[in-house]
Parts: sequence; C-alpha cells; structure tokens
Amino acid sequence: MIIDKLNYYKIILASRSPRRQQLLRELGLKFEVVIKEYEEIYPEGLSGEEIARYIAYEKAASFKDELSDNEIVIAADTIVWCNSKVLGKPLNYEDAKRILREISGNIHEVITGISLRSLSKEVTFSESTKVTFEALSEEEICYYIDNYKPYDKAGAYGIQEWIGIIACSHIDGSYFNVVGLPVQRLYKELQSFILK
Repeated sequence: MIIDKLNYYKIILASRSPRRQQLLRELGLKFEVVIKEYEEIYPEGLSGEEIARYIAYEKAASFKDELSDNEIVIAADTIVWCNSKVLGKPLNYEDAKRILREISGNIHEVITGISLRSLSKEVTFSESTKVTFEALSEEEICYYIDNYKPYDKAGAYGIQEWIGIIACSHIDGSYFNVVGLPVQRLYKELQSFILK
C-alpha cells in the first residue's frame, strides 16, 4: 500500500493552515508541522499559476540544507486569481468586503502551488479550480465577515463555510483544492516522487 511506503518517510508540512493539516490527516499521512517565516513576495510579471508555484518552491527551498535522507517537505501556497490579479488574505474588515465584492457574481480561480523536496530531488506543480459565485448582497457579505472572520483565507472566504453554501453555484476542478490542498493530485505526485 502506497500510504505505508509514504509513512516510511518523515514528512514535514511547511504550513500552519489547519485545513491543510486536516486534509493530510484524512489522506492517512503521518507528518510533522514545521513553520518557517517566509515573506510571500514574487517577481513582477508572473501570473496565476506561476505565482503559486514560485512561492511554494521558495518555501520548500528554505529547508534544503536541513533535510536528511528519509525526509520530504511539502510546501504549498494558495492564491485566488480574479480579473487578472491576486486576491490575497484580507488585511482588515474593509479589505475583506472589497475582496468579496470582487468575487461576487463573478468567476475566479483558486490556484494551489505545491513543492515537494527531499535531499536528492524536488518537484513543483500547481492545481487550478474555477469557482463561480452568485451575486452577494452587502448584507450577506457583512454577515459572513462578522460571523466567520475569514482573515486567514486567500480570497477572504472558505468554501466549506456559510458563504460557500449560499454563493458557490459551480466548480470546475478539485473541491479540496478550494479548501486548501488538492489532495488527490498530491497523492499521485507523492507516489511518483518516492517510486521514481
């Protein structure tokens, strides 16, 4: 069984996201969370998937001189791409309102870049999911922010929360990617990573 083979390795998750941690646990992986502070900046001129892959790669690269033989780092970065720009984590209440107004009645992409790194190799990939939101009223936007405080979420929302239930009318791609980690793709990539 591939999970048994994966659990031979010491897997390090470089993310403080409780949603990513939960999804990895549900995948059956044993892992340790190790956080390194990293300023999520990227070169000008990158777009969408390039941004997510760049940041994930840099996060994983910060571990490269510290890994031993049987360790694998998983680093990830999720962005929301809408109207040709990144909608990051909201800075405050007003910023959350601005972001939610932008995705209201619109289609946006949730893109997760993932970088796997061991002592001898590295692979970086990304997964993109298109999400359609129905138009939200100002009252609904304020209710959501007041009750769910989505300040730790790219795009200022969690699809598994109230706003996803009332506004998300269509998804093209992985639901779990929108939650924070495309676990089906990650499972396949980890399998290739340890078997090649």
